[in-house]
Amino acid sequence: MRDYCFFQKDNQTIALEVTDTDHAFQLIQSGFEKQFEEVSAMNEQKALKRFEDIRRNNQTDQENFLMGATAMPLIGVISAFLTYLFQKKRLKRK
Repeated sequence: MRDYCFFQKDNQTIALEVTDTDHAFQLIQSGFEKQFEEVSAMNEQKALKRFEDIRRNNQTDQENFLMGATAMPLIGVISAFLTYLFQKKRLKRK
């Protein structure tokens, strides 16, 4: 298996073997940005598919985190309100 790195420009992604420094330099000169991810794969197509999976998983994780970050304060407010109502009701009984 070979190690691949990725270069992106707009919506275009290119998988390149890590050892192909000449081509990498040309891509950078033409405006591509080297991406952080590197994967091992049998060929370029499989490397690109794995890269897309990694990016999709990262996007899903980010969305789930944001949903949790929104829901937790809301749950806290609801819990505080219900606690207030139950304490108020209990004080009236005494």
